[in-house]
Amino acid sequence: MHPIRQAVPGAIAELLREAPLSPGKVAFAWCAAVGPALDRVTTIRLEGHVLIVEAATAPWAREIVRSAEEIRARLAALLGPETIASITVRTP
Repeated sequence: MHPIRQAVPGAIAELLREAPLSPGKVAFAWCAAVGPALDRVTTIRLEGHVLIVEAATAPWAREIVRSAEEIRARLAALLGPETIASITVRTP
């Protein structure tokens, strides 16, 4: 038997991968992958297989760029490995 905190991430990932791709699904996965603090200072949209991330400030943008591969790996676990090929970061 496994603790519930270990089973929930896998169950969420399984449900997300099977649901149709939508902006809401991508937004949910983004928040789960980066956490609420980073989610609050970014807006996202998926264009083809490129995730466009608009960061509120340059320091946040640098943090996303620095962590982009780890974030992409987390998103791949939630959305499927072929959904997001790359992450592009912009600032206003």
